[in-house]
Amino acid sequence: MTNRLPPAEHRILICDELSDAALAVFRAKGFEPEVRTGLSEDQLVAAVPGTHALVVRSATKVTRRVLEAADRLRVVGRAGVGVDNVDQDAATERGVVVMNTPTGNTVTTAELAIALITSLARHVPRADALLKSGQWTKKGLTGTELTGKTLGVVGFGRIGRVVADRALGLRMQVLAHDPFLAPGAPVPNGVEATDLESLLARADFVTLHVPFSDATRNLISRERLALMKKGARLVNAARGGLVDEQALLEALEQGRLAGAALDVFEVEPPAKDSKLVLHPAVIATPHLGASSHEAQHQVAVDVAEQICEFFLTGVANNATNVPAVGAEALRDLAPWVLLAEKAGALLAQVATKPVRKLELTIAGDIAQQDARHLPLALLTGLLKHQGADPSVNFVNAPVLARERGLQLFEARGPEEHGFHSSISVRASGEESQRAHTLTGTIVGRKPMITAIDGLRLDLEPKGPILITRHDDQPGVVGLLGTVLGAHRVNIRRIELGPATEMTPSGVGLATGILSLYEEPSAAVLSALRALEPVREVRLVRL
Repeated sequence: MTNRLPPAEHRILICDELSDAALAVFRAKGFEPEVRTGLSEDQLVAAVPGTHALVVRSATKVTRRVLEAADRLRVVGRAGVGVDNVDQDAATERGVVVMNTPTGNTVTTAELAIALITSLARHVPRADALLKSGQWTKKGLTGTELTGKTLGVVGFGRIGRVVADRALGLRMQVLAHDPFLAPGAPVPNGVEATDLESLLARADFVTLHVPFSDATRNLISRERLALMKKGARLVNAARGGLVDEQALLEALEQGRLAGAALDVFEVEPPAKDSKLVLHPAVIATPHLGASSHEAQHQVAVDVAEQICEFFLTGVANNATNVPAVGAEALRDLAPWVLLAEKAGALLAQVATKPVRKLELTIAGDIAQQDARHLPLALLTGLLKHQGADPSVNFVNAPVLARERGLQLFEARGPEEHGFHSSISVRASGEESQRAHTLTGTIVGRKPMITAIDGLRLDLEPKGPILITRHDDQPGVVGLLGTVLGAHRVNIRRIELGPATEMTPSGVGLATGILSLYEEPSAAVLSALRALEPVREVRLVRL
């Protein structure tokens, strides 16, 4: 359905610096946006009432407070990939579409990686600095040809595939690793798919193109750096935190690696006296991945065209929290969309290995509606926490799922579980992998998880949640509470279930689910795992 307001009556607020090309697109379609950059949260809260669309890049934070003040807001457009600066839960609850522009900087980021690889190979920055300091010398600047060398591409999504294509053009041998590609998934001619350890051991150059998550934190660890060939070179133009920076510095100082090129860092900007940044074998750039005229032009054009399309036709392209459907259908279904996405996120985090099969049942009144949003939301929530491209959304989730060998089966039926409407999900992987089940419903407009693996719950899927497997004996709750209390971690709610399985020694294993107000540190998790009756502690972030 189309929006009833004519274009000129829409109030569109551009909050960050954007190419003038975006203004030209809006005006060509009859819209007249307002540009107000550099607003604080208080200023944005005051400015947003009556606004129909916000256009941001990374600087402006669209918080829950801003969204609650936005009485007429329909869409937030992010000129770029990441939407960490937008509270998507709050937006979804209020039926506000959040959209990004996932393809505008693909080539630019890939080309930066290639530029860093070639610069490492020929010591370009060091040669430039020496000559400008008055030294005409080639000592220590003997490089290496790329032709015939092996490039390892870690993460074979949109950007990784462009990097591989360019490297093949340079006559390099290309290895690719992506843990979420299904076994036997097709790769381009000339590319060899392999496991990470083999890639690291064989590659002369390694370039990273994976999202940052708990699963990929320090992906290139001290142990994995030790697997790399002596004299190899590492490039990270993806996300800070993927590399153990201290371990990388040691590998460079010991001469085990010949060099590294880093566009991103665990802390940005890095310290001015950072030994890693200042190391002579390191090329360091200030997060330039998307910084090209072409990319900035394209993301500006993309976000303007998408917002115009949304207002003129009601279709939300590249939406990260809702599918491309009529905008007016969102308000009633928004809580269900959020519930399905949270269900996917939870199941991805409790599974010990990648989920390969999802079985979704939509039951009751909601099954009679156009609920095609829900399987897309389920896929998106799961893939975001299962190492997929960070730009995964309702549009590309089915494609990414197919690439990773993830199947989704949907069924609809009458009322179940005593609720007028509910959803149930079963997530499974390899045959030896334990399947997990989840049921949820909506109370008011609030998503609620009502069962996990047969354990009856009344769980709001938000914030950090601890899931424990412990001996079914008295006093366990007290032990957990004592550790959390000693570390000043406040518990929101505790749910306990009876023993559902037995250990080989005949001890029953029970489940505990603890909703917390703040995320526990690694030290707290270690203390919990050290408790004698506790067999497993898993932290879930929702």
